[in-house]
Amino acid sequence: MSKILCGDAAEVLKTLPQGSANMCVTSPPYYGLRDYGEENQIGVECTPQEYIERLVEVFAEVYRVLTNDGTLWLNIGDMYANRTWGAVKQKDLMGIPWTLAFALRERGWYLRSDIIWHKTNCLPESVKDRPSKCYEHIFLLSKSSKYYYDYKAIQEPIKEVTAERYKRGRSDNSKYYGKGNDLLQNINRPHDDYSTFDQQYRRKRDVWEVSTNTYKMDEHLAMFPEKLIEPCILAGSKEGDTVLDPFFGSGTTGAVAKRLGREYIGIDLNPRYLEKAEMRIAQVIPEKPYGNASDRVEEQPREVGGFAEKPQAG
Repeated sequence: MSKILCGDAAEVLKTLPQGSANMCVTSPPYYGLRDYGEENQIGVECTPQEYIERLVEVFAEVYRVLTNDGTLWLNIGDMYANRTWGAVKQKDLMGIPWTLAFALRERGWYLRSDIIWHKTNCLPESVKDRPSKCYEHIFLLSKSSKYYYDYKAIQEPIKEVTAERYKRGRSDNSKYYGKGNDLLQNINRPHDDYSTFDQQYRRKRDVWEVSTNTYKMDEHLAMFPEKLIEPCILAGSKEGDTVLDPFFGSGTTGAVAKRLGREYIGIDLNPRYLEKAEMRIAQVIPEKPYGNASDRVEEQPREVGGFAEKPQAG
């Protein structure tokens, strides 16, 4: 059953049973970016290392709460230092996302993918000594080397030029062929006639072009877009599964989870955000999975003598 809980993320997570969520998608407060005015909030620590340590503590509990085939989809951005901390100099790009990703990997998480969120309508910057920022990271992490990942649910339509290239085939004189190479992709193997080619989709790539949020909520200025986390939830869970977000904020994760037929557990320190998130989610109407998600592989048990073999493991 879906629920929203108010309190410190690490402490509230300790009250949840082991294996009570199938996946987690979240975006913690970024370091030194905003003061939300709450006691014990994350993001206002004295040093970047303290910030990383607090997040590691939270995600250690997330690890426990997830099922063995569960995944964590972690959205986090980088920032520039406004003073010196050890080897980090003023004006340095701090490398917060990768510092956190490596810290989680050291504590047992499998680091499976670095997805780039390309903001197609990013805000301009006034800087004149570096390029303007237009992306953030979404790290896909798992508890095991085998985990639930429904690649069919998030496949992308192939471009018309790709379909035509497949149909034309290749001759064995093609510069892409390379005689004696048994490791060629199928598209580069010689084909006399491939006119019946009817493939419509390709695997989703790791650069996602999504505009920043169109949904606005008073007081909360750092909401991630619904379109950004839809593929995370579709690939990382089945209908009826439970999606966890320990930094629930405006309730985007809950809204998308409900719309896609999932349950959710949301945690946040700010009771005002949670009250408004609850009202937002109450207005959401569940719908059928979109795109080709209805054409999904047969469901398999999650944790009976191992991990799910289908949908395809990552």
